[in-house]
Amino acid sequence: MDVLQELEARRATARLGGGARRIAAQHAKGKLTARERIDLLLDEGSFEEFDMFVTHRCTDFGMEKDRPAGDGVVTGWGTINGRMVYVFSQDFTVFGGSLSETHAQKICKIMDMAVQNGAPVIGINDSGGARIQEGVASLAGYAEVFQRNIMASGVVPQISVIMGPCAGGAVYSPAMTDFIFMVKDSSYMFVTGPDVVKTVTNEVVTAEELGGASTHTKKSSVADAAFENDVEALAEVRRLVDFLPLNNRDKPPVRPFFDDVNRIEGSLDTLIPDNPNTPYDMKELITKIADEGDFYEIQEDFAKNILTGFARLEGTTVGIVANQPMVLAGCLDIDSSRKAARFVRFCDAFEIPILTLVDVPGFLPGTSQEYGGVIKHGAKLLFAYGEATVPKVTVITRKAYGGAYDVMASKHLRADYNYAWPTAEVAVMGAKGATEIIHRADLADAEKIAAHTKEYEDRFANPFVAAEKGFIDEVIMPHSTRKRVCRAFASLRTKQQQIPWKKHDNIPL
Repeated sequence: MDVLQELEARRATARLGGGARRIAAQHAKGKLTARERIDLLLDEGSFEEFDMFVTHRCTDFGMEKDRPAGDGVVTGWGTINGRMVYVFSQDFTVFGGSLSETHAQKICKIMDMAVQNGAPVIGINDSGGARIQEGVASLAGYAEVFQRNIMASGVVPQISVIMGPCAGGAVYSPAMTDFIFMVKDSSYMFVTGPDVVKTVTNEVVTAEELGGASTHTKKSSVADAAFENDVEALAEVRRLVDFLPLNNRDKPPVRPFFDDVNRIEGSLDTLIPDNPNTPYDMKELITKIADEGDFYEIQEDFAKNILTGFARLEGTTVGIVANQPMVLAGCLDIDSSRKAARFVRFCDAFEIPILTLVDVPGFLPGTSQEYGGVIKHGAKLLFAYGEATVPKVTVITRKAYGGAYDVMASKHLRADYNYAWPTAEVAVMGAKGATEIIHRADLADAEKIAAHTKEYEDRFANPFVAAEKGFIDEVIMPHSTRKRVCRAFASLRTKQQQIPWKKHDNIPL
C-alpha cells in the first residue's frame, strides 16, 4: 500500500505548486492559480494531466536544492462542451512562472500532440519570463515553443490568455497565435519593461500604460479582447472555442438552432436613412441576420470602422466582416484593413465561410494614411479576400465606391454570391465628386452642377448598373436578407476551389 500512498502524497504536493503562502499571494492579487484556471476552462472532471512530476535540471546558483514537481507549468488535455482541447497553464507560484528548459519541453509536448491529434491549443500565460539561472537553455526553450507555434499555425486554432505578466521573448509565442485575450489591470505584455524604457529613452511609463489590456486592445491591436477578471476571460474562451473547428480538416461545429431560417425582419427595410450621409449601426443588421441574434465580436475596441466576428447561420459558424458607418463613415484605413485581413485569413485557414456586409465610401484620405502605407495595408485585405477559397457571400447595403468596392469581397475577387439592397450605390465615387470632374466646365454655374449631380445620381446611385453587368447577382429586399444569406451558404457547402500550386504566397506585409 505504501507505493499507492506515495503516489497520492506526491500528487498532493505537486498540486500545491509553490505552496499555500504563494497561492494566497496569487489570490490577493485577484488572480486564480494555474489549476483553478484549468478547472474553470475545461468541462468538469475532464482534465487529463501530463508531466506532473517533471522537475528542472539546473544545478547553478543553488537551484538543485529547490526542485518543485511540475516546474511551473500545468499541461494536459480536456474538453470544452465535449470537444477536445490541449492546454498549458503557467504557475506563477513556482519560480514566478518562469520558463526553464523542462518547462518549455512540457509545453512543446502538448503542442506536438495537438497538431498530431488535430485539436486546439489554449495557452494560459502568467510568467516572469526566462529563468535567468538557466541562461541560454531557457532562451532555447522559448525558441522551441515559437517553432511549434509556427508549425501549428493554420493547422489547429491557437488561443492565448494573458493572465499576468508576459514580457521579453515570452510575448512572441502569444503574438503568433490566432487569438489573444487579456485581463484588465492584472495582465500586461511588452518586449521591454518600464525600467529598460526609462534607461534607454528616458520615457517614464507604467507597466499598465506600456503594455496593459487597454493599450493592446485599443492602440496596438496585439490583443483581441480584454475582460474584467480571470473567470470572465475563461468563460469567453469557452464561448469562442464553440465557434471554431478543432483543426483545418474539420468543419466548424453545428449547433442546434431555434431560429427560423425564413424569418422576415421588416425593420431592416428602414435601416438605411434617407440622407446618404447619415450613419446607422451595422451591428443591428448583423444581429438581425444571425441565429438568435448572437454575434461574437473580435477586436471590438480596435479600428471600430470595421466589424469582425463570428455568428451562426442555421447552426453553423460563419465569419462576418462589415463596414461600420458609425465610425469614420465606414471608410477603410490602415488599421481596419489589417484587422479584417487577419480575420479573413483565419477564416480561410479553418474553412469558416465569410459573410461580408458592405457600406464603404472609400479609403480614408490624408498624409498620415499615405505615409503609413495605406496602399500596402489596404492590399492585405484585397489579397486576403482574393486568396480565400471558402464560401464568400457579400451584401452591399449602401455605398460601395471606388477601389474599396473591389476590396470588400466583390464579384471580381471570386466571391460566390453578391447581393445588393435597393439602397445600394455601386460607383467609382459619390455623385458630387464625379459631377465636378465630368462637368468641370460648368463649375461656376451652381444650378447646372446641381442638375448634373441629380442626373448622375439617377443614373448611378443604385445597384442596377452593376446588376446589369452581372457584378451583382441579385438585388434583394432588406427584410429577406437572413433567408437569402442562409440559402446562399447552404448551397455552397460543397464548394471546391483551387489555387495554383505554390510553396506559399507573399502577402504584402
